[in-house]
Amino acid sequence: MKQLTKAEEEVMQLLWELKESNVASIIDKMSEPKPAYNTISTIIRILENKQFVSHRKKGKGYIYFPLVKKEEYSNQSLNKLMNNYFNGSFRNMVSFFVKKNDMNIKDLETILKEINKDEPDS
Repeated sequence: MKQLTKAEEEVMQLLWELKESNVASIIDKMSEPKPAYNTISTIIRILENKQFVSHRKKGKGYIYFPLVKKEEYSNQSLNKLMNNYFNGSFRNMVSFFVKKNDMNIKDLETILKEINKDEPDS
């Protein structure tokens, strides 16, 4: 799966949130200063070329929708981060974030409870 630029990822975040949208509605959801219509239209075409987005015709325009699930892209991005910066070690990555965010034992226990709550045997 290809990596997205910051601008492409911003548009994808909005498409994942909206489920499907035209360019004008994507721009409406963006913060000020809003980008030009042509800018977002170009980003959408790039996302289509990267096979992240597809479209269907509606009236004179198009409705765009994601082809890649947010969870799928998030997982791939985290794996890339882990491999590139933490020698492929999940333990090293988690340890880094725990130290940098000054987490205490209680915070870690809360996270473990959340993780265990989702497991079928819990």
